[in-house]
Amino acid sequence: MTAEYQVHGDVAVITLNNPPVNGLGLSTRQAIVDGLEKAENDPAVKAIVLTGAGKAFSGGADIREFGTPKAIQEPNLLSVISRVENTTKPVIAAVHSVCMGGGLELALGAHYRIAAPGCNVALPEVKLGLIPGAGGTQRLPRVLGVEAALNMIVSGEPVKSEMLAMLPGQKLFDKLAASPESLAEEALALAREMAAKHADGSAFPLVRNLPCKHKDGDAYFQFARNMVKGMSKNFPAPAKCVDAVEAATKKKFADGMAFEREIFINLMWTSECRSLRHLFTAERAASKIPDVPEDTPQRKIEKVAVIGAGTMGGGISMNFLNAGIPVTILEMKQEALDRGVGVMRGNYEAQVKKGKLKQDKLDQRMGLLSTTLKYEDIADADLVIEAVFEDMGVKETVFKKLDEVMKPGAILASNTSTLDVNKIANFTKRPQDVVGLHFFSPANVMKLLEVVRGDATAKDVMATVMTISKKIKKVAVVSGVCDGFIGNRMIEQYGRQGGFLLDEGCTPEQVDKAIEKFGFAMGPFRMGDLAGNDIGWAIRKRRYVEKPDMKYSKTADLLCEKGRFGQKVGKGWYDYVPGKRDAIPNAEVVQMIEEHRKALGITPRKISDEEIVQRLVFSLVNEAAHILEEGIANKASDIDVVYIFGYGFPVHRGGPLNYANEVGLFNVVQAMKRFAKNPLDDAKFWEPAPLLARLAAEGKTF
Repeated sequence: MTAEYQVHGDVAVITLNNPPVNGLGLSTRQAIVDGLEKAENDPAVKAIVLTGAGKAFSGGADIREFGTPKAIQEPNLLSVISRVENTTKPVIAAVHSVCMGGGLELALGAHYRIAAPGCNVALPEVKLGLIPGAGGTQRLPRVLGVEAALNMIVSGEPVKSEMLAMLPGQKLFDKLAASPESLAEEALALAREMAAKHADGSAFPLVRNLPCKHKDGDAYFQFARNMVKGMSKNFPAPAKCVDAVEAATKKKFADGMAFEREIFINLMWTSECRSLRHLFTAERAASKIPDVPEDTPQRKIEKVAVIGAGTMGGGISMNFLNAGIPVTILEMKQEALDRGVGVMRGNYEAQVKKGKLKQDKLDQRMGLLSTTLKYEDIADADLVIEAVFEDMGVKETVFKKLDEVMKPGAILASNTSTLDVNKIANFTKRPQDVVGLHFFSPANVMKLLEVVRGDATAKDVMATVMTISKKIKKVAVVSGVCDGFIGNRMIEQYGRQGGFLLDEGCTPEQVDKAIEKFGFAMGPFRMGDLAGNDIGWAIRKRRYVEKPDMKYSKTADLLCEKGRFGQKVGKGWYDYVPGKRDAIPNAEVVQMIEEHRKALGITPRKISDEEIVQRLVFSLVNEAAHILEEGIANKASDIDVVYIFGYGFPVHRGGPLNYANEVGLFNVVQAMKRFAKNPLDDAKFWEPAPLLARLAAEGKTF
């Protein structure tokens, strides 16, 4: 059922019932229209209340219908709103919990609106690369005022109903209910009051008939455009929001509606919109594991222990403290504990100074933290996460000790970024309880969490850690076991290409600038300096032994031999001034690269930005195709989520595999064939992964 119809005396109540957020899919829209028809044809009904079941009035359009015939099939949302406006009995929208997107546009079509306090009100379409498409840009400025409405539309952020009700002159809500619990009764009372008021046949108020003006018109909209341009250069939708709201102040309502619709339809087919819609569904799909049903029983996580009080251990602990879960940190030495706790407190105090955290919250979070030097003190934790040095021998010692002391049923997690989780699990007599939880640094800031599933990891462990990741506000993606898992395995190929580009004629600055112009948060060399060039050096040393035929540029090793490990020592590929993050090009580094080139007998050539971007990005794509084929990732969209939330891949491009789809897999393969002919590159690597070759040949996408 998608909408229920009930009559309470002389008031008909149409309740949207399409869980989880009463999305306005075709069947729901049809049910609303049917309900209005029924109410109009019943002489006993004097007024109509439109509301939503469960935890939402309506979250808006059903995104699953985007780009399908159902999205525009009649009655489309515009037709439903028109039907509401033209109903011959007063329609009262009773909004609560969530009133967003098309849900808010539907409410704006009602004759009267009553809201429960605490309701999140928003037009979030801009986050999907769109503008509101069912009158939001034309009606909201009429009830809230132009500036308040434009701020909501351009940001897409929710605002509480009680905040909106306080705006001077607002006409969005005719009444704010005393409480969410009293909304239903108060809506019925308001419906009866309005039925009596219009018993004489007087016209119902329509938002579309309200005036819409801004006293400084042109100047205000020019200012708004400049602001939006600076904040969203890669996204066309925010600037179009300004155009549409301006049209509301200058055009007749019907013309403004036509203008809004034209913009909406044009944006729907932009690559940015497709990418943002892809990410919206990809992020939600990432938490679904094919063979772990949603009703899998879960283990209780009420106490967490973290081994190691370093940068990672402290950051990991903060996630759980922020979620109200008690944490015990274990260290080998008291001074290491004191230092780690001091850094955590400092991070919280910095948030208090910036006004992002209240002092009482700081006290509450630090109050949930305890420390120890003894394994026995963490024996009753439900989840223990080791964040010790990335060395298999060290991990072995820790996991053997955990196996000895932890209570039965405790989840034992490793924060390893590359090591074999199956091997780690086999250090214990309970491999079913072992899982990889790879947090990204800084762990208290980065949203990505790679959940590494070992061969023996139990399904209830997987279900539990996926749920707890939501509680600590992480975007969790499941990876199988391989060297580097999803993200670091791919980034190694990206880094290798960066090195080859230096050998062939680029400077670090040229490579970084090209990929940053493409939209990456930072290029490979700035990223190396931030992470620590010595980390990559350690991995390469391991590779030289394990995979002696794997080709690397030697420039990064030469850099490390000079002690240029990156930001932490003030010098890497670039120089750094204390307290600043600015990367300052260094002449000696450029000279080192040139001398290395000479020693190899390479004549440098001019390399275009296009080639730089293609080699870096397509190296990610090819490795991702191998990862998919091996079953390390469940689906292509999971890889996109990893790269957006963990590696600064440009959001407007939707992740490496979505970008490859946009470029066309045939074109990707053709470019790879060109790169394979370059004698200074790694021809073997550029052989398209079998999955990529097959999809390209069949004209398919990831």
